[in-house]
Amino acid sequence: MQQISITERALIDRIDAPAMLGHVERWCAINTGTGNLAGLAQQWDLLADAFAALPGEIHTVAADAVSAIAADGRETHTQNGEHLVLSVRPQAPRRYLLTGHMDTVFPPDHAFQSLTWLDAETLNGPGVADMKGGIAVILAALKAFEASPVASAVGYDVMINSDEETGSLSSAPLIADLARGKAAALTYEPSALADGTLAGERPGSGNYSAIITGRSAHAGRNPQDGRNAIVAAAAVAVGLRGMVRDGLSINPARIDGGSANNVVPDHAILRFNVRPRTPELADQFALDLSALVAATAAEHDVSIHLHGGVSRPPKPLTPEATALFGLVRDCGAALGKPIRWQASGGVCDGNNIAACGVPVVDTMGVRGGAIHSDQEYLIVPSLAERAALSALVLHRLSGGN
Repeated sequence: MQQISITERALIDRIDAPAMLGHVERWCAINTGTGNLAGLAQQWDLLADAFAALPGEIHTVAADAVSAIAADGRETHTQNGEHLVLSVRPQAPRRYLLTGHMDTVFPPDHAFQSLTWLDAETLNGPGVADMKGGIAVILAALKAFEASPVASAVGYDVMINSDEETGSLSSAPLIADLARGKAAALTYEPSALADGTLAGERPGSGNYSAIITGRSAHAGRNPQDGRNAIVAAAAVAVGLRGMVRDGLSINPARIDGGSANNVVPDHAILRFNVRPRTPELADQFALDLSALVAATAAEHDVSIHLHGGVSRPPKPLTPEATALFGLVRDCGAALGKPIRWQASGGVCDGNNIAACGVPVVDTMGVRGGAIHSDQEYLIVPSLAERAALSALVLHRLSGGN
């Protein structure tokens, strides 16, 4: 283990913990549910002001178009907020990617809108851990890193998107573009456990809608002339459950459709999620799904159209990623903060980055917990703690010491 040097101590001493907390309190006072475009625009402005403290240029990136299937089977388009990108020393031969997201899962009409101190070190509030606290860590870590004697030789992009909580569908092309050619990436989701444990390998994730079109008929007079779309949807759901295996989870989540009890339903939508642990399982699932859809359509004499797919590829621990995790572990040990990692069932933008061949540690954010609930909390001392960790990782990753 390499101990903290005088130069590194000077970097860490630059971290302003009260200022970090102030950012979190101001940012979390704004509702930024993924669909709240006004709130996201307000948040974007505050983030742009804060990140202007760093060298480089801040860019607005418009959200790509995203389609969804409504309950009646129509394809609709959802609107997403603009994404923020800060580009520093774009011509540097060695560059990194740091990512976060400004959106939360709490819409404007949700009851959970305010901050509450649970004790002297624990703050409860929407987005405090996931992940406005993480954005504060990015900013503080980079401000400290800029004082490193090796910083001027490297560059980085910071991306803060507005749609991570709904799968980053409108920002996925941006993530792929920014990841291209990067030496390493850090993403600031909260730690996997409140003790600071990191998430290691992750499964992939895909969301699908199967739109089934049958034929209506009177349920009493001539049911034989109907083609029941709900029965076909149920058959697909049962078939999906039969495809579950080690390393592949499938969750049929909802069926929309039907009308009066005396009408054979001619329309249904089955919505389901799949989580493959490896690229090979993802590829095999695609083949098996195609076969299941074809067989069900033939058996029930209906048409079935699939919408969606695997948008978060599986994230295995490659040798390069393992080496980056090792550097984070060593930096944590030098700071007196033991760090380990474990597999996670969740997904995030780290999946998308890893799919580009870039090593990434995607839980560099704060310690906290109960995310996606009104019990979400931030362990406030972890703001400065994790900023110090990132500053040290960036310094050593760039050749410092």
